[in-house]
Amino acid sequence: MADVPFFKRISQNKFARFLLSAGSGFLIDVLAFRILEGYVFTNKVYVLLGHRTSNIALTLIISFTLGVMVNFLVTRYLVFNESKLPFLQQFVRFGLVAFVGYFANLEVLKLFIRYLHFDPTIARITAALSLFFASFFIHKVFSFNISSRKKNAESNN
Repeated sequence: MADVPFFKRISQNKFARFLLSAGSGFLIDVLAFRILEGYVFTNKVYVLLGHRTSNIALTLIISFTLGVMVNFLVTRYLVFNESKLPFLQQFVRFGLVAFVGYFANLEVLKLFIRYLHFDPTIARITAALSLFFASFFIHKVFSFNISSRKKNAESNN
């Protein structure tokens, strides 16, 4: 019973809820990445729409997309639910941030695998964690249009 106030405080903390949201998407992403990389895309190179692509890039496209979809839905409904932007506008903004994040993840992933010789799954986890904190602030301000200025103005009224 003594833990109830702690969990209540955590549930009221936006960053803690974002951690849960991102964690949910991240879990889906990493599980899909591991399954696809280990059991589905076992060749090193694939031809996709006439272009050669590595199994890592192809795997990341799919796993990242699944993770982003879960992350968006949880973030929209549990983290930034006070946002007044329409669903589609939030989704497009979130998707744009994710699109940029995909290429950042891909480059960090390549660095960890090619030059530091990390296991692909460990590299995926490390790449995602290295970009996590920037994601919170970008989504807060850009994707869901929530700024500290608005919050401070509302609390002064």
